[in-house]
Amino acid sequence: MIRKILLVVGLIIAVIIFLKYGRTVYMPMINKLNGNETVESRINAIQAEVWNRLENNLNLAGYKMDYPKKIILVAFKEEQVLQVYSKDYNGIKLIKEYSFTAFSGELGPKLKEGDKQIPEGIYEVEYLNPNSSFYLSIKVNYPNKFDKSKTELSNIADMGGDIFIHGKSATIGCIPIGDEAIEELFVLTQKAINNKVKVIISPRDFRTKPEYPDIAGIEWENELYKQIEKEIKMLPNNG
Repeated sequence: MIRKILLVVGLIIAVIIFLKYGRTVYMPMINKLNGNETVESRINAIQAEVWNRLENNLNLAGYKMDYPKKIILVAFKEEQVLQVYSKDYNGIKLIKEYSFTAFSGELGPKLKEGDKQIPEGIYEVEYLNPNSSFYLSIKVNYPNKFDKSKTELSNIADMGGDIFIHGKSATIGCIPIGDEAIEELFVLTQKAINNKVKVIISPRDFRTKPEYPDIAGIEWENELYKQIEKEIKMLPNNG
């Protein structure tokens, strides 16, 4: 009898653990059975749980009842972290920091299709993808005007594209942060997207490491990094 009780308890614990940490396994199957999702259906499905996870972070940033209407996403390649800031009349405040779950390429901007580089620059969110192969994803508008002005390629299409912040833990030039983190970022971005969401991707955090990387093969990295550094130094230093 005791053995049966222990078995039942063990199964219950295993199910709870799987439901909490096994989203990468079961969510794609659920999504396939349910058919294509919309941004709205995704938000409706996850926002209550996301609010519970973020409530304390949002309260500390001054948001007691709702999400911020304006946010800034800042990714640091060397540190492999993505930070989310709110911006309003009280200033700019850090909401939360997420670790990359994978990384490709090295320090330096993306120059062409297939170089496996995460871009570097000042971008905006282009759209939200509720049906990503990586659970959920957020499209970054690479290449921007600066990228296009510096390319030596005759065809802009050869610069590559399809740069996303997404879930799971695999990447070739994108920024993966895991499924739970992308849920939170997906909701935060959706709530702020009407006010444009700035995305800053930097080789490193210039607030704590001011030296510019020397990038082989180009002569304009200092021009790029001065622009990025100016944006970063407007943010609070929470380190």
